Amino acid sequence: MDFMIQVIYSKIEPTRVLHGIVRKSDLSAKRVDLVDPDEFLQCAALRLDRGETFKAHQHRWQTKQSHNYIAQESWVVISGNVKVFYYDTDGALLHEDVITPGDASFTWEGGHNYECMTDGTFVYEFKTGPYLGQEMDKIFL
Repeated sequence: MDFMIQVIYSKIEPTRVLHGIVRKSDLSAKRVDLVDPDEFLQCAALRLDRGETFKAHQHRWQTKQSHNYIAQESWVVISGNVKVFYYDTDGALLHEDVITPGDASFTWEGGHNYECMTDGTFVYEFKTGPYLGQEMDKIFL
């Protein structure tokens, strides 16, 4: 593996990965697939030089094998520092950490939250859809 992902496991089910942190400083390869291919939320890190490109393409519509799904979410810090809080499937706090510009947070299951530590913090948030609104999507802790 060309990178290290810091994984946070459930205390309820110790082999179940709930969250992950990827640090920009740990990435050196041209392309790294960061997430297990079986997860709904996919992410790759690409380190490219001027003039590099890829073959133009579009993606095909696919029929899902299962109708069961969970919204998975990722944050990428662009500027500022963010303190992240990760929770187990029962809502108990599992882990706290600080992520900085270029770092990414992934939540596949369990709860999460973050607190901005600097003014003007900028974060991109990505999650799987479709989004059906808070009542259908979220359980607040």
